[in-house]
Amino acid sequence: MECSIFKLALFLIFPLLSIADDWPQWRGVNRDGKSAEKGLLRNWPEAGPKQLWKVTGLGEGYASFSVVKGKLFTVGQFGDTERVMAFDVKDGKKLWQADAGGSFRESRGHGPRGTPTIDGDKLYSLSADGTLVCLETATGKKVWGYNILEKFGGQNIHWGISESPLIDGEKVIVMPGGKGASVVALNKKDGSLIWKSQSDRAGYSSAIAFDYAGSRKIVVLSGDGAMGLDINNGELLWRYDKVSNRTANIATPIYSNGHVFVSTAYGTGCALLKLPATKDDKMQEVYFNKDMMNHYNTSVLVGDYLYGASGNTTWMAMKWSNGEVAWKDRGVGKGQVLFADGLLFMQGEKGTIGLAEATPAAYKELSKFTVSIGNYPLWTQPVLSNGVLFVRDQDNLMAYQVK
Repeated sequence: MECSIFKLALFLIFPLLSIADDWPQWRGVNRDGKSAEKGLLRNWPEAGPKQLWKVTGLGEGYASFSVVKGKLFTVGQFGDTERVMAFDVKDGKKLWQADAGGSFRESRGHGPRGTPTIDGDKLYSLSADGTLVCLETATGKKVWGYNILEKFGGQNIHWGISESPLIDGEKVIVMPGGKGASVVALNKKDGSLIWKSQSDRAGYSSAIAFDYAGSRKIVVLSGDGAMGLDINNGELLWRYDKVSNRTANIATPIYSNGHVFVSTAYGTGCALLKLPATKDDKMQEVYFNKDMMNHYNTSVLVGDYLYGASGNTTWMAMKWSNGEVAWKDRGVGKGQVLFADGLLFMQGEKGTIGLAEATPAAYKELSKFTVSIGNYPLWTQPVLSNGVLFVRDQDNLMAYQVK
């Protein structure tokens, strides 16, 4: 009898636990491209995992998704306007949409690049033209908003503002790229300025935050290099320009145990940096190499190995601590990656989606399938939430059951 009651309790509890597997911002809960979900499929049918639904109506753009409490949030461009949208994850039904910026056009693809960030009952979105808005997640009603380029003297960059706002405590961290206001911290309640710092050009990367050596810090990859700042006042703690390619610094920095990994493409390379523990210490370069060159994609760190796409053709596993390459393979072609349950979910820009083991022993592909795409590459970062893999090709949104 006790055993039966215990089984019933598990049956009732586990569905409730599964709703905790949300994806509330760019690259997931910790901005590291990793999900804590378990029990995922290790093999897919030849045609791919079951497609739960497919909808159109997302508009133009490469914006990824945030998924929270049964709603999926993203951004699309419709004519001269960018709009934030909310969808029901059960069937893809659009729940609401709200204007969130002007249009942005570029030969490699129009519209938004950044991902909305969910913080409680509020959503923060930064459009490609520099418009930052705070909306109510329930209705899309605007709380506040303005163009950060106009307010802080920045200029838009060639491929458009691509940053996903970082919410940390009461602060919103974004990069206008203005003189004396390269990076700014805003009050998330009303958008008022808390601090501004540095004069670097805006990059295409998004900030990360972490605790180290007794204080909260952020790292940003600007148009000129990597910077470490004190999140409380914007004080510059260190900078590292060697990894900047002066064309497009895009990949999100990765933090682990007092070290930061930064990577760019265009023939530049990657570096592991040991952070200063005190004001008397200096940041140290552990290594710099041209093996892992992330372009619009960011690697994932699993254990002591980075997994990611480098350059135009190569996937690799590279040891975090010393930069040694464990394996190389063409995989699914250049593209995005996320990690969950010992697995690498890889999305190639030509439409191939693959599943492989996250192991430094060798490239071990388990399954793959192909989705039909339009005129632009499949560049949007896929998202895994509550057993569902979400994939966007511009106006199209597809949901696949992978659990």
